[in-house]
Amino acid sequence: MIDEMARKVLEKRYLARDEGGLPTETVEDMFRRVADHVAGSDVSRDPISRRKISDVYFQMMYDLEFLPNSPTLMNAGRELGQLAACFVLPVEDSLDSIFESVKETAKIHQSGGGTGFSFSRLRPKGDIVRSTMGAASGPVSFIRVFNMATEVIKQGGTRRGANMGILRIDHPDIEEFITIKNDPCELSNFNLSVAVTDEFFRSCHNNEPFPLINPRNGKVVRKIKALELMGLIARCAWGSGEPGLIFIDTVNKSNPTAHLGPIEATNPCGEQPLLPYESCCLGSIDCAKMVRDGRIDYDKLKILVHDAVRFLDDVIDASKYPIEAIRDISRSNRKIGLGVMGFAHMLIKLGIPYDSSQAVTAARDLMSFINKESKEASRELATERGVFPNFRGSAWDKKGIPLRNATTTTIAPTGTLSILAGTSSGIEPIYDIEYSRILFGGLRVDVIDPLYKKMQGPMDQERLKGFFRKAYDVSPEWHCAIQKAFQDNVDNAVSKTINMSATATPQDIQSIYMKAWEMGLKGITVFRDTSRDAQILSCRTQQTC
Repeated sequence: MIDEMARKVLEKRYLARDEGGLPTETVEDMFRRVADHVAGSDVSRDPISRRKISDVYFQMMYDLEFLPNSPTLMNAGRELGQLAACFVLPVEDSLDSIFESVKETAKIHQSGGGTGFSFSRLRPKGDIVRSTMGAASGPVSFIRVFNMATEVIKQGGTRRGANMGILRIDHPDIEEFITIKNDPCELSNFNLSVAVTDEFFRSCHNNEPFPLINPRNGKVVRKIKALELMGLIARCAWGSGEPGLIFIDTVNKSNPTAHLGPIEATNPCGEQPLLPYESCCLGSIDCAKMVRDGRIDYDKLKILVHDAVRFLDDVIDASKYPIEAIRDISRSNRKIGLGVMGFAHMLIKLGIPYDSSQAVTAARDLMSFINKESKEASRELATERGVFPNFRGSAWDKKGIPLRNATTTTIAPTGTLSILAGTSSGIEPIYDIEYSRILFGGLRVDVIDPLYKKMQGPMDQERLKGFFRKAYDVSPEWHCAIQKAFQDNVDNAVSKTINMSATATPQDIQSIYMKAWEMGLKGITVFRDTSRDAQILSCRTQQTC
């Protein structure tokens, strides 16, 4: 089941090793370790029942039909014990808060987790600091502090430090933030996203000036032409792929626990909007493995969804949290994010082109089913174990729907997990039939799509290649349409890259931004081929994609 590249990744990053770096467990041992630890968190069950559920968990992972986020595979049943993928930390406008967050970031990165921050509450550069009567250095200067802290922290040799830095579009330092990554040496441990508001897009549409507001006192510092600011974002994304956009008002319209406060930040890949100190507990189903005889086996998928929801809910209790505040809110809201990988391979097996209305329908049907069944599974757990502690006053309370989990669905990128499962990444089209990939540690490997290799025998090459729609074959409009089909059917958000050819212009990017907002997406990331000297993925079949 595990191919050679997956085995190398497992040995390098996931399997327990001795002091000499040699694996001390097999792949089967790893899955059993994880299954036993997660199932063991349900203390209400007798040992025989826990063994039965452990066997279920083991089998769905061993069959590579479901995999949890990497820290769960790495840390479950081991001393570290931290099982969540990522966290959001607050950054308030004081040195004490800023450096407390730096310390907490260090603890999280040591445990194998990633971090997201909103720096929007920090006063702008040059603003007065009353305690010293000096001038503030601004958010970007402090993002550099977090970046340096990440640089010096090793995550046990398994995961690089990953961060998301977010700044609101109406912050006075927004131009500095947008342009900072024009220098490729800057903030190498951060993804950057601008939290854009509905007001900003309306100002763009009407070609109006847009106010920049000092968060310290709420006063307008100056006004800038909205379209000029949008053009700056588009040009920078054209050049480096960053910043991305988070449609923050859209995010908060679906905030299930708005009574606890607004969402201001996300995890590093943007698919999990979180309140301060919340964690994301993610897992993905390989939907390609759900295809039987040219159709999706929804009966099998239903069982898998219910087992996966139970697994992820158990993970919340099985995890050791690096900070007490994280433990408290994670167990109080019990957010989980069940998603899919292998979507492109699923379409190929069904004979559906990725860039087609049939693919959009397939995406909507698949994810609406998973979302519906995940809610039903969460309702069953609520009957068995109780609703999440912050249920009262939540959106689910107002709807009269008792759930165990404030959220149940998310679409993660599954970059490494898809390698382990031998399937396509997340909901992305295949990158190419043959491509180069940079693995953890800088190792570059040549890859042939695993499904393509399996299908080579019974079909001639040219016909076979016609089934494999590559990332740069798909127009940005179809990328967005697929993202929307999933976004409409998940609680949280969607990690998806809108791939654009090397010939795309900044205006093309700007147009896609406007379209994405109008479509009701929660965020968007574009990547123009060859815009970076070093790319994790690169084509082998042609000079540019």
